[in-house]
Amino acid sequence: MCTVCGCGAGEVKIEGGAHEHTHVVADGTVYTHSHGHERDHHHHEHAVGGDLDYGTGPARAHVPGMSQARMVQIEQDILSKNNTYANANRAWFDERGIFALNLVSSPGSGKTTLLCKTIELLKDKVAINVVEGDQQTANDAERIRATGVPAIQINTGKGCHLDGHMVGHAMQRLQPKDESLFLIENVGNLVCPAAFDLGEHHKVAILSVTEGEDKPLKYPDMFAAADVMLLNKCDLLPYLEFDADLAEANARRVNPDLTIFRVSASSGDGMRAWLDWIEAGLEAQRGKHGESVDALKARIAELERQLAAK
Repeated sequence: MCTVCGCGAGEVKIEGGAHEHTHVVADGTVYTHSHGHERDHHHHEHAVGGDLDYGTGPARAHVPGMSQARMVQIEQDILSKNNTYANANRAWFDERGIFALNLVSSPGSGKTTLLCKTIELLKDKVAINVVEGDQQTANDAERIRATGVPAIQINTGKGCHLDGHMVGHAMQRLQPKDESLFLIENVGNLVCPAAFDLGEHHKVAILSVTEGEDKPLKYPDMFAAADVMLLNKCDLLPYLEFDADLAEANARRVNPDLTIFRVSASSGDGMRAWLDWIEAGLEAQRGKHGESVDALKARIAELERQLAAK
């Protein structure tokens, strides 16, 4: 849990908005304020010997001076609050027939390039809005805006992931059209984003062939949380010692229901299947939206009949 371990200490900047700063100290108190701070970190010394695993307790994390029970409580409190925001985001999307995706990966997997290619191929068919998450700079949002679609940058400072509250603010600023596509590019990190629901309909994990085939086994929570995995940069396979079949098998060991597409943003190979999946999701959301609108119209008509009969 990143806020417990301290990496959440830093300012959050949403383009055009105020800064927020949240951290948790050893007694579990959560502070949110507007100024920065630095906390010293001390490390225990361990004898050389076997492996060290700090993720085996109930909290699956380790903070000196804090019990596992207290850490579990803090994690539950943080995630519960986040889930409230995420559920509100999802309801907002559903009311408008918007299809929302949360793209997650390690840094350097090619998320932004893949996102730009996806936008290029879809923007004439559907309205698209993008939220970009990075610790610093607006570089990725500028790349997205260069494709001609609206994008807003969220800088998380020392934080390592987006959360439901941040995305909710971005949604309100972007005001996406009904029955549109809403794409969230999370901070490059395969750990903490797995635990934080943003209100998306699906998490999409991106693994590039320049990474290891065992990445899904090393970071199982992310691949377990994802519904889709994009195996990216497949145009490089002839030049690498990377076993794509093994990578997919490892991912399915973690998540047997994972949908996997092999793609290359550079060459365009495999993009059609990925786009078809997105378009199917858009159509499903539009169908639900249409049903909701029809139900509302029917309810209004019924009320009008009841009033006319009085």
